[in-house]
Amino acid sequence: LNMAKHIAFLRAINVSGHRIIKMEHLRQIFADMGYGEVATYIQSGNVIFDAKKGKNETLAKKIEKGLLDALGFEVEVIVRTMDELKEVSAREPYQHITVDKTVAVYTGFLSGEPDQEAIDILYTYNNDIEECKVIGKEIYYLCYKDKGKTKLTNKIIEQKLKLFSTMRNRNTINTLIEKYS
Repeated sequence: LNMAKHIAFLRAINVSGHRIIKMEHLRQIFADMGYGEVATYIQSGNVIFDAKKGKNETLAKKIEKGLLDALGFEVEVIVRTMDELKEVSAREPYQHITVDKTVAVYTGFLSGEPDQEAIDILYTYNNDIEECKVIGKEIYYLCYKDKGKTKLTNKIIEQKLKLFSTMRNRNTINTLIEKYS
């Protein structure tokens, strides 16, 4: 069968008491939509499931509709296959940097591929405290938390790239790959 392991990254759920979804309920919604081997990882909305191979965007739209029907509010969803997630991890440009209390590395999953003009505008925000690099449909973000206040918020990233984005830290991505692939 033409099945693949996928990860749905849900944007802005269980943040500051808003749009709360219990993981057990989330798993049931995905199972009810017909997806197999459904699992969730931490509360930030990472759903691992088996589905037929196809276009990630089509799958994301179907899941968004299923979540809207089940929950009564919209949740933006970005889907990647496990193979794509491994490629995303392998492409991370900050692998030489060790993450600790002072340094954070995130990958933002984008709802599409931004155009070069938008990327160039976003790059004007890069500075000594933080920087980002866009590769394909992902944005990689490095932040030195001990050097001052950051300006490159997810809101700015979304405004400048004209796409929506959901961020995960390196540890989450590595754990998803190790635990579920």
